Amino acid sequence: MDDLTAIKAAARKAAFARRKVAFDTRPAGAAGRLSEVLAGYRGVPLSGYMPIRTEIDPLPAMAEAAAHGPVGVPVIQGAGLPLRFSRWDPDGLLREGPFGAMVPETDDWMEPEILIVPLVAFDARGGRLGYGGGFYDRTLEGLRAKRATLAIGFAFDAQEAEALPLEPTDQPLDMVVTESRVLSF
Repeated sequence: MDDLTAIKAAARKAAFARRKVAFDTRPAGAAGRLSEVLAGYRGVPLSGYMPIRTEIDPLPAMAEAAAHGPVGVPVIQGAGLPLRFSRWDPDGLLREGPFGAMVPETDDWMEPEILIVPLVAFDARGGRLGYGGGFYDRTLEGLRAKRATLAIGFAFDAQEAEALPLEPTDQPLDMVVTESRVLSF
């Protein structure tokens, strides 16, 4: 294990502990700020995510957005590959995907222009620490090469870190939305 890998592992461990406390004490309506932000982008194709473990839940905001335009969720295609996005409906049938996240029963591929990105930690400069697979970094790099693509990190306030161990391949967030605030970069 090299130094950066060890530093990232320690940062993830600390962030997971903060996120667990935030999850256990989360307020009702934690996706309210996210709904407010997305209201400004009605009809724009977007991707959310199906929350797992202690992730903050974007589903209420995604359901609102789905009434106005296409909403997808990420589907992992394999190690080292970018994500693809399958159209999601709040009442649609789901199946278990890789890593335990639910995905639509039948894939209906779409390409989002806005991504609601799950994360382990974020910083005040738009840095994001994910799970280590690089899926969102590869995906954002590919999408941004085609068109302007907005990356919105969605997290609890407690997931903010003073500084994160970042690499040149890490794609920055354009915005972070928490249960209480919106940070734009």
